Amino acid sequence: MQDILVLYYSQYGATRALAQQIARGVESVEGCRARLRTVPKVSTVCETVEPSIPDNGAPYVEQADLSECIGLALGSPTRFGNMAAALKYFLDGTSGEWMRGALSGKPACVFTSSASMHGGQESTLLSMVLPLMHHGMVWVGLPYTHAELSQTTTGGTPYGVSHVSGMKNDKTLSEEEKFLALAQGKRLAGIALQLAGR
Repeated sequence: MQDILVLYYSQYGATRALAQQIARGVESVEGCRARLRTVPKVSTVCETVEPSIPDNGAPYVEQADLSECIGLALGSPTRFGNMAAALKYFLDGTSGEWMRGALSGKPACVFTSSASMHGGQESTLLSMVLPLMHHGMVWVGLPYTHAELSQTTTGGTPYGVSHVSGMKNDKTLSEEEKFLALAQGKRLAGIALQLAGR
């Protein structure tokens, strides 16, 4: 089995729901297994630390997860048109992997959720792609061959799957968003196997 790392940060659960759907898509591809991981919250108080094991959800990511995977799905909620600080903080600490080329040539996709339809989803997705390009990864988008991408009235972009959670975070994934997340995971896993020569 080959691992695809599904790495995300989620404060209210919407991005985690997308990550779980992407993981299902990854695992629908024979020979692939999803490795769900998250990052700890960044505190504004320097003395505050998160527990070494999260209270619930996926375990925290370790640097080894990056080199052991054959592909990466990276997800974050939208924060003013950018990825969340917790995810950027983790990525900022990957210079060792960059120097070793641990991610070079591996495929990656990105995903996000936001409170509103025009909350900066596409710029958030692009902000996540930038460090992946510096790592030499191959960006896997979500093609318009999926009719659901044109039919959704909530989330979805060719840059990566997205979700609109509502201002009160009360909107669950739509059927189109679920389908697109599954499709994105499946596409990433298929391309990862091809690039890995499997």
